[in-house]
Amino acid sequence: MSNLFSPPLYKQRHQFVIEFVKRFAPRKVLDVGCADCRLLTTLKVHRHGVELLAGVDIDCAAIQRRKHALAPLSSDYLVPGDRPLTIELYHGSVMEKEPCTKGFDLVTCIELIEHLDPGDVEKFSDGVFGYMVPHAVIISTPNAEFNPVLPGLTGFRHKDHKFEWTRAQFSTWALGICWKYGYSVEFTGVGEAQDRDVGFCSQIAVFQRDTELNAPVNNTYLVPQVYRLLYKVVYPSLQDNKVFHRTLVSEVLYSAESLRRRWREERDGARSDLTSDICGSGSAEGQGVYRCGRSVRVPLLDVWASPRVQALCVDVQHLREALLAGSWVQLDTDGGAIVLPDEDEENEEEEQEEECGREFAFRLEKRNITEDWDADLG
Repeated sequence: MSNLFSPPLYKQRHQFVIEFVKRFAPRKVLDVGCADCRLLTTLKVHRHGVELLAGVDIDCAAIQRRKHALAPLSSDYLVPGDRPLTIELYHGSVMEKEPCTKGFDLVTCIELIEHLDPGDVEKFSDGVFGYMVPHAVIISTPNAEFNPVLPGLTGFRHKDHKFEWTRAQFSTWALGICWKYGYSVEFTGVGEAQDRDVGFCSQIAVFQRDTELNAPVNNTYLVPQVYRLLYKVVYPSLQDNKVFHRTLVSEVLYSAESLRRRWREERDGARSDLTSDICGSGSAEGQGVYRCGRSVRVPLLDVWASPRVQALCVDVQHLREALLAGSWVQLDTDGGAIVLPDEDEENEEEEQEEECGREFAFRLEKRNITEDWDADLG
């Protein structure tokens, strides 16, 4: 079937979910029937403000095989996100009622319902819509009317499918959900047939409640009572003070070093202008990089002009307070400039040390030669 659609049908279903997340920005998303975690792996990249991604599946082995694909990458530590992200994977059945599944903004059930026994569909509906009570639910399922378009298909699309609904059957079930649990629904799908009025290959129902989306996230961890937690990871974010300060210091020092390097290049190109080597008085902000004694001063205002630093601190005062809260960056006495060592002074000291070393080696060699002469004369 993958050859009939481009991109493949599963990618189109995932892209539909991504577009929904991008539009409505839910903070808590639960994928019921997450299986190989493909959708969750996609959402962790295109999360658009999602702070909790959770998945549950009855196939424990499938989760264990793929869970590490959800681990943070090196880039997630180098460039932390603005908002926190926690990922949790559970082993359990959607037929069971687990308190941890309550309060989600979005629940997705992608190609799941057709794997249930027809007698369990009502229990599934009550568990998702009556017990979990999410703000929105996305359910996709095969459209039986599309099956004649699929070459060589006889019977259901998968050996584990217990049923496959027509558009009318899917609509009847979905409207019953709305009436019973207080939702509204819109129908759409992915995978279209050319010149055939058979609907979409995968039909999709989007349920929504008339309630406030994105209620404040409760960060208190709830121990699962029915499900078993298989995997949990917390991504680094700027909401963590340690991560924020580490990122800020890195960006500040990078900006300051860049400004110092540029100042040295300009100074070396115009050494006749001695004003840049004079230690200024008063506030350093706005006067540019300058030398003061055995150090170079880089004004905070110039450092804050970096877009990456501005993204972390709203103004210079915020930047100053953040740097003063730690001891990672040295500021001058009035807190208006960053103090960096003068490379010229460092180079001179290194040259002096090398010269001293050469002088010591010469004297040692001379002494050894003199001692040899004394031995020969004796």
